[in-house]
Amino acid sequence: MNPEAFLFYVGDDPLVGLVHAGDSGVRTGVLMVVGGPQYRVGSHRQFLLLARHLAAHDIPVMRFDYRGMGDSGGEARDFEHIDEDIAAAVDAFLTRSPQLERVVLWGLCDAASAALLYAWRDPRIAGLVLLNPWVRTEAGLARAYLRGYYRQRLLSPAFWGDLLRGRVDLRHSLVSLAGMLRRALTRGHPQGPNPGEGGLARGLPLPRRMAEGWRRFPGPILLILSGEDLTAAEFRQCASGDPAWRGLLEASRVTLRELPGANHTFSRREWREPVERWTREWLTQWPDVPRS
Repeated sequence: MNPEAFLFYVGDDPLVGLVHAGDSGVRTGVLMVVGGPQYRVGSHRQFLLLARHLAAHDIPVMRFDYRGMGDSGGEARDFEHIDEDIAAAVDAFLTRSPQLERVVLWGLCDAASAALLYAWRDPRIAGLVLLNPWVRTEAGLARAYLRGYYRQRLLSPAFWGDLLRGRVDLRHSLVSLAGMLRRALTRGHPQGPNPGEGGLARGLPLPRRMAEGWRRFPGPILLILSGEDLTAAEFRQCASGDPAWRGLLEASRVTLRELPGANHTFSRREWREPVERWTREWLTQWPDVPRS
């Protein structure tokens, strides 16, 4: 069945949405939040294919373009400024699918971050599916590089062979490594007050705000991480090393899935299909979602 396309609004700005209907008896719907720069189809049709897969298993899905992206109007904005867009999309989804009682937010990269920053404030959000969440800081990126790229280089026989043959600019490499070490050892410090009950202070570093959003959100979370992705590596480093994240991933409400070898957008079928299956199987914790 083809999805239903429609317009909804944030103020005077028109946003494009599409609903894949699923089964009218299923009361749990999935709202796909799209990160930038992307639009509702996704890289290599990732979001479209996932929506079709879930709808084929009777689960209603909505995809949309937030303001300034894809076919939606308004000024371009980043993931930290789309709360109104997500709220309006939830409104539109529930209006178009009145049988729904709960909504799960699904997001990749900075869309996962946006969903995490938003969800705890909206009681209609019952769960989160987060893929390779974006927690980038300069120090976090440097630490991920040191653990990944530089470690692999130092363990590579080809690198040492090139070094012995004079094919490596040793001085440039050492200067680059020293700079990376300095950035990796830098610790971010809060630049504003602790987040109060009313919101997450924007002056705080992004990883800390995301940890607070994770802590405040009461529902189940499915976390999916790629094995060969710098963004996923940064998230692992942050979650294991930042005190603000201590214990959050070990909570019983969190389901962690890791896919060795997968890139950031799960671009191959062998990577995309496990994501589809894990998402669908995780959704069956709600009794209205069919298991087959």
